[in-house]
Amino acid sequence: MRPGNRPPFLARLAGTLVSVVLVLGVPEIGEASFVNWENPHVSPLDMTPDGARLLAVNTPDNRLGVFDLSSGRPVLVAEIPVGLDPVSVRARSKREAWVVNHISDSVSIVDLTTMSVVATLQTDNEPADVVFAGSPERAFVSCAQAASVMVFDPESLGEPLDRIAIEGQDPRAMTVSPAGDRVYVAIFESGNASTVLAGSHNVLGIVLDDADGPYRGAVPVPNSGIGFDPPQNPLNPPPPETSLIIKKSEDGRWLDDNIGDWTEWVSGAKSLRSERTPGWDMPDRDLVAIDVATLKVAYARRLMNLNMAVGVNPASGEISVVGTDGINEVRFEPNLNGIFVRVKMARIDAGTGSSEVLDLNPHLDYSASTLPQSERDKSLGDPRGVVWNSSGTRAYITGMGSNNVAVVDENGDRVGPTIEVGEGPTGITIDETRGRLYVLNKFDASLSVIDLVSQTEIYREAYFDPTPDPIQVGRRHLYDTHETSGLGQVACASCHVDSRMDRLAWDLGNPAGEMKSSQGANLGTWNVLTNFGFEEGWHPMKGPMLTQTLQDIIGKEPHHWRGDKDGLEEFNSAFDNLQGDDEQLTEAEMQEFEDFLTTIHFPPNPYRRLDNTLRDHLPLPNFFAAGRQAPWGSPLPDGNPQRGLEMFTLPNFTDSPFACSTCHTLPTGLGTNKTLIDGELVDIPPGPNGEAHLGFVSTDGDVQLNLKVPHLRNLYERLGFDMTQEENTAGFGFHHDGSFDSLSKFFRLGFVGIQDGQDLADVIAFMLSFSGSDLPEPQGGQFEPVGPDSQDTHAAVGKQLTLLDGANVPAEQREILKKFAQLAQTGEIDLVAKGLHQGEMRGYRYEGGGIFQADRQGETLRATELAGRAGPGTELTFTVVPAGSGTRIGVDRDEDGVLDGDE
Repeated sequence: MRPGNRPPFLARLAGTLVSVVLVLGVPEIGEASFVNWENPHVSPLDMTPDGARLLAVNTPDNRLGVFDLSSGRPVLVAEIPVGLDPVSVRARSKREAWVVNHISDSVSIVDLTTMSVVATLQTDNEPADVVFAGSPERAFVSCAQAASVMVFDPESLGEPLDRIAIEGQDPRAMTVSPAGDRVYVAIFESGNASTVLAGSHNVLGIVLDDADGPYRGAVPVPNSGIGFDPPQNPLNPPPPETSLIIKKSEDGRWLDDNIGDWTEWVSGAKSLRSERTPGWDMPDRDLVAIDVATLKVAYARRLMNLNMAVGVNPASGEISVVGTDGINEVRFEPNLNGIFVRVKMARIDAGTGSSEVLDLNPHLDYSASTLPQSERDKSLGDPRGVVWNSSGTRAYITGMGSNNVAVVDENGDRVGPTIEVGEGPTGITIDETRGRLYVLNKFDASLSVIDLVSQTEIYREAYFDPTPDPIQVGRRHLYDTHETSGLGQVACASCHVDSRMDRLAWDLGNPAGEMKSSQGANLGTWNVLTNFGFEEGWHPMKGPMLTQTLQDIIGKEPHHWRGDKDGLEEFNSAFDNLQGDDEQLTEAEMQEFEDFLTTIHFPPNPYRRLDNTLRDHLPLPNFFAAGRQAPWGSPLPDGNPQRGLEMFTLPNFTDSPFACSTCHTLPTGLGTNKTLIDGELVDIPPGPNGEAHLGFVSTDGDVQLNLKVPHLRNLYERLGFDMTQEENTAGFGFHHDGSFDSLSKFFRLGFVGIQDGQDLADVIAFMLSFSGSDLPEPQGGQFEPVGPDSQDTHAAVGKQLTLLDGANVPAEQREILKKFAQLAQTGEIDLVAKGLHQGEMRGYRYEGGGIFQADRQGETLRATELAGRAGPGTELTFTVVPAGSGTRIGVDRDEDGVLDGDE
């Protein structure tokens, strides 16, 4: 079945809904005013304790939707402006809700009586969820990128009472035990106890060529006895001596997919050969249990790679975690086709901590890559929500990728057919009084109402969505598991999760494949490098490669670590060769996919100052030296990103004019789209499909030649792997295969300008702050070439401040508002404000010169006058928004030219 052949959204609704859906008719939103970060929902739907109202985040519109349930179906009664990209909402009472804003790094406290924000809490980076527990009651807020849980007193808002460090990457979804004495947090990017061993030519951590190893030094390591499955193509030259993915078994042994035992080289007597400290381990923590009284933590381990949602059976107290697990230890694309990710549910005994992990697609035996569409449609893909009924006999799980809801019993076994809902179901909540189940469909901006008796959707209510058409049309090619895979459970987003990465490496080579020519690749950017000897092509046995982000990749061609894909269209074969579908996308559908990917931005960098400049001081806790500049395993001092930039752009190699920025050009870190002709760098014209030709390097210090120069804008998302430390939260780090565990390891190479621990700390501090924008303009020329532009976000975007009393504004708040206005004056960002005035929700956009435009034509206010409107019941919240979006977010929501207050 060809992917994407669904009829348009409204036509589908007409054929499937019991009721007529009222869809708001609105003009098309301008793409320039909409920044897409593609942030995931966590707990986006909740019901007030009295059952009177349903609360739903409207992520693209930065609002909380409030629906009245008294008529038996959700009726929208209020839309409350909150922060940027709200991803979770929890009702604290029938009168108060807390909304978690992922980009704003804030929590909006909403009064459900006045339907307005009455306070804003500042959080650590990338807050994800909130729950309430304890006596006295406390609010617990998970912060994904910061790997922390903040504890607040809801009755005395302000600074957190405590901050709990989580030993895992990206703690997100939360729930509370039936007794209220435990808070459970699912660690989203927990890993799956897999890691990498370096190939024999790697200059650091040589392991695989050990004659005492399982294969007597043979590299690459065989995956089928002493040979390869599939067999090697005899027409190919010898394969490169690539790295190897290994995984910890249940009994703690580190094995490859040929059952070769590498434990001695990972954690045992020979661990120093792989540069690991003796006893090195990746505990693979998946679920955190926080004791509400003591704030002590315990962990459940070895569940799955991506823990997406968590719930509790109210009858048994058993904890349920749903997510996906990759079998990345299995090598080669033909062996992984269609089966590389499994959708799982873990059952954890709250008392003993023992666990059982079940496959949520029991109809799949993974013996085939492709099944009839009727079988695919039974599958659950990309699970993002779980809720139990009060008796604990049924749980309902949303499949964001499969557009359905699966039902399981108390043992986790599937019950009956799936329930079809809208596109991208995420949030789910149960209303047993009315016999209803409510589902929030993220991608088509609707609420599905399911009858609990018939187990069918009976209503679907659409709400306002400002998402531009290219995103709505092309998004399904990334996520839809039923239409882009042979078994119905995987999609591109199974690894490129939420357009980002799964923090794993995969060996998707093919021993039986053919060499690919590198003719036409930009190999001539720097003539001195050509002396190293580029290969004539790419070998099909490429070894492990880290999953790369899809943020800002269009216009940055070629793709892939090796640069062996000229453009996105060359990935079309992945739909059948890797995902098992029986057809590829059409040319038009591939263009839809590309148009969607074009919109995805990097979020604000948490290490930049408010004005987006580099700091002069950055603490580096949990960063350690790897030898040469400082003793192996010694803590690094605080770094200076500004000095790190200087080191990055100055010649840094022995007897060479080359700097780091010669290859890793500013502002992205990518190579330049120029080639060297007669001593001058000359632009390369776009290819036949409009693709760019960014530069390559001929060696990466390992075994791969012809590698595209990678960008550097998300390095802070690849932390957690450090061989100098005994316990690790990730098994893959930097480099194309993740074999450089830390930035310290990379900079241990021959960079002459990095001599001591302070030098190392400074350059690492700059790497963490490398967001793209507001870096010096390259001078041009052979040794400081101009690189492509960056699609990232100003560090101030999302920042919020709520004025409680305009007549008595604290000095600190006045200073913050002054900085907001100064940034808006420069045009780097826009500034908006929202709040009640005379009983109405009003909006304002900063025009400059101390003047705000109100959401009524001809009405402007001076900043002091606007601030004076803030008071008890009329609190006023200021939000920094991306440049160009102030009109849409502040005063003209649908961009039809008629301001919101006049409509």
